Amino acid sequence: MNLDSHFWSKKYKQHQTGWDIGYAAPPIISYFNQVENKNIKILIPGCGNAYEAIYLFEKGFRNIYILDFVKETLNKFEEKVPDFPKSQILHTDFFNLEDQFDVIVEQTFFCALLPDQRNEYVTKMKSLLNPKGKLIGVFFDIKFEKLGPPFGGNKEEYQELFSSHFKIKRLEKCYNSIPPRMGNELFFIFEVN
Repeated sequence: MNLDSHFWSKKYKQHQTGWDIGYAAPPIISYFNQVENKNIKILIPGCGNAYEAIYLFEKGFRNIYILDFVKETLNKFEEKVPDFPKSQILHTDFFNLEDQFDVIVEQTFFCALLPDQRNEYVTKMKSLLNPKGKLIGVFFDIKFEKLGPPFGGNKEEYQELFSSHFKIKRLEKCYNSIPPRMGNELFFIFEVN
């Protein structure tokens, strides 16, 4: 299976976007509503329609970078948020990015990658974070019956996968998931070791 930009572009064109809830995810909003420092450097990889970026930008966060390799979604974002700095809209493959961030937001990006890319994802995330940087977001806590994407997992798998590179600050059932995902998501905060 080749989950390249053409695969995802086709999904958007055919409106096969079950991951897209149409607004910023409540667990992400809840986390950032507690963050006082609006100057932190934030990355949202696999941002899609980037609802979280829109929310954060409206709340005064200005150092937000969004990344996707589907150009059409980034073009739509530019139309919706014309004041957003163009230099912070990254049309590239996540695994080719070279930069450093204070916080990286995980929102349906990890589950869209092939399972054999997970170790590479962990290593890349660590390399993109500043010392004491945080990877925050939600993971699916479910094994899907059909072949993905999305690809699921469970708490034990995630602990084993991330614990060699990150301090697991939080990894627990998400109390504020959207109704269709209630009981099937884990909210997490991982800090660079």
